[in-house]
Amino acid sequence: MTIQQAQQRVDEWIRTVGVRYFGELTNLGILMEEVGELSRIMVRTYGEQSFKESDQGKDLGDEMADVLWVLICLANQTGVDLEKALEKNFAKKSERDALRHQQNQKLKPGT
Repeated sequence: MTIQQAQQRVDEWIRTVGVRYFGELTNLGILMEEVGELSRIMVRTYGEQSFKESDQGKDLGDEMADVLWVLICLANQTGVDLEKALEKNFAKKSERDALRHQQNQKLKPGT
């Protein structure tokens, strides 16, 4: 599934099953909650905190998908094409990091 297809599928689901989008600020709050849930599982799986009874059975992939779902909802609501935005972001990072790499090469002795 492409990112564009994911945006279309989420929109279709919202309109047919979910009935409507929550407001943008509500979805922003939901996004923060979902990121918190993802963080909780990551910290307990890869960090030093121990699992609590309520953490048992949580699926890392499912938590990531929840974050992606709400992010897609926000993109749909605000007219952002995430596929184009990601391509633009790759270009920005590539250009910036290429310049940084060139600058680092100039700083190395003997180059």
